[in-house]
Amino acid sequence: MSRVCELSGKGPMTGNNISHANNKTRRRFLPNLNDVTLQSDVLGQSFKLRISAHALRSVDHRGGLDAFLAKSRDEELSDRALKIKREIAKAQAAA
Repeated sequence: MSRVCELSGKGPMTGNNISHANNKTRRRFLPNLNDVTLQSDVLGQSFKLRISAHALRSVDHRGGLDAFLAKSRDEELSDRALKIKREIAKAQAAA
C-alpha cells in the first residue's frame, strides 16, 4: 500500500534529522493518512478511501466528496478517485 493520499496526491518528503551536535542524517516525513468512508450525495453510496488529514478537512470545507472532486484537478487524484469523479459527473449530467 503506497503512502500517497488518494485525493490530494500528498506523498512522503525527505529531509534531515539534526542532532544536538549538528549531525545530519536523512529521514522521511510521511503524510498523516487515514482510512475513511466518505458518502457521495449524488450517487447515494459510500466509498472507502485512504486520505490525509488535510484532505479530509478540505472535503468538509468544500461541502462533501462531490464538491471536492468537482473542484479538484485530475492529476492529483488517484485512479479510484478519478473513477468516482467521472461517475458523479455522469450522474449529474443525467439528472
